[in-house]
Amino acid sequence: MAGRLNEKVALVTGGGSGIGRASALAYAKEGARVVVADVNVERGQDTVRAIESAGGQALFVRADVSKRADVEAMINTTVESYGQLDCAFNNAGIEGAVGTPIADYPEDSWDKVMDINLKGVWLCMKYELAQMLKQGSGTIVNTASVAGLVGGPFGSAYYASKHGVVGLTKAGAIEYGKSGIRVNAVCPGVIRTEMADRLINDNQQIESAVTSLHPLGRLGTPEEVAHMVVWLSSDDASFVTGQAMAVDGGFVAQ
Repeated sequence: MAGRLNEKVALVTGGGSGIGRASALAYAKEGARVVVADVNVERGQDTVRAIESAGGQALFVRADVSKRADVEAMINTTVESYGQLDCAFNNAGIEGAVGTPIADYPEDSWDKVMDINLKGVWLCMKYELAQMLKQGSGTIVNTASVAGLVGGPFGSAYYASKHGVVGLTKAGAIEYGKSGIRVNAVCPGVIRTEMADRLINDNQQIESAVTSLHPLGRLGTPEEVAHMVVWLSSDDASFVTGQAMAVDGGFVAQ
């Protein structure tokens, strides 16, 4: 495989499914060697097999991004295996207690969402940036959400964590731009993933209501987000940093 990321090394957290899996495959299609990280071993290894079946090169690392030791080991394995880290996609995340108002939101659920969605991105950036500073270059893309650009009801931890990811992305872009490192975020609308399936729960009324929030009249696909991730990671986006790029079918335009 050869393309915009030929000879690059790309790391994807949450790479076992959904947007992470689609992005890992897209990175490989563009010529990158890919490190797939996930807490789900079977799914992560399945993504690696899919990349290898298509002629690409990949390896799997089990990592819980909320744990410092796991993240540090993930970066060390990447560099020990491939010698460098050029593109990082910090995508792992959970939705938390959807449908629960702030006054009733469980503290343990709040902490878990923050640990994975926000602390996890920060930990990944911390160790990714250390390696990229040694190299003098690199790109980081974080998964935020339209929930990081607008507010909404009954998912306070998710909204707060994704707003935090947008702020962290901007801070990283400002701090490390002169070091040759670009940091951006993707902000998906509702994408057809298992997370969306849990939200919709086979309820046609809910699906119609969620779909109506998108002026394009449909939900997005993981591959559509992956295209943006790859673009932000490539030299095609060489003057783009500190941006929260909506991939949302017009959700935030309303």
